[in-house]
Amino acid sequence: MDTLSYKTVSANKATRTKEWVVVDADGQNLGRLASKVAYLLRGKHKPNFTPHVDCGDNVIVLNAQGINLTGKKWDAKEYIRHTGFPGGQKSLTAAELFEKSPERLVEKAIKGMLPKNKLGADLFRNLKVYVGSDHDHEAQKPKTINLNDVK
Repeated sequence: MDTLSYKTVSANKATRTKEWVVVDADGQNLGRLASKVAYLLRGKHKPNFTPHVDCGDNVIVLNAQGINLTGKKWDAKEYIRHTGFPGGQKSLTAAELFEKSPERLVEKAIKGMLPKNKLGADLFRNLKVYVGSDHDHEAQKPKTINLNDVK
């Protein structure tokens, strides 16, 4: 055989197919939810996955107030930030951050599972997290996905 009968297809902006997907976070554990949503955002579930291209779907996460944290993570898990001034290190526990805004807790967990580069920033823009069960993206006709069916 002189030639290969197949070629590796690499996705690009012209050949990628992006869809809108709705995920219900009610009753889900935070880490498992975040890893599956990051998987969908990255596009690893598609046969034409390309590591350096944004070929994932746009994901809408609903009911962010219904997530679970196991063990003592509500009090032990800390989110640390710095104001930029000397002695300006601030920290919040998961319970305090959840009380302020539950969607930020979900966003931080998902963002931590994306690449730490420009591609990761682009992928993070494809994520929308809402506290209730209604969202502003009905015009995109998103399809609902059960997270238990995702790898």
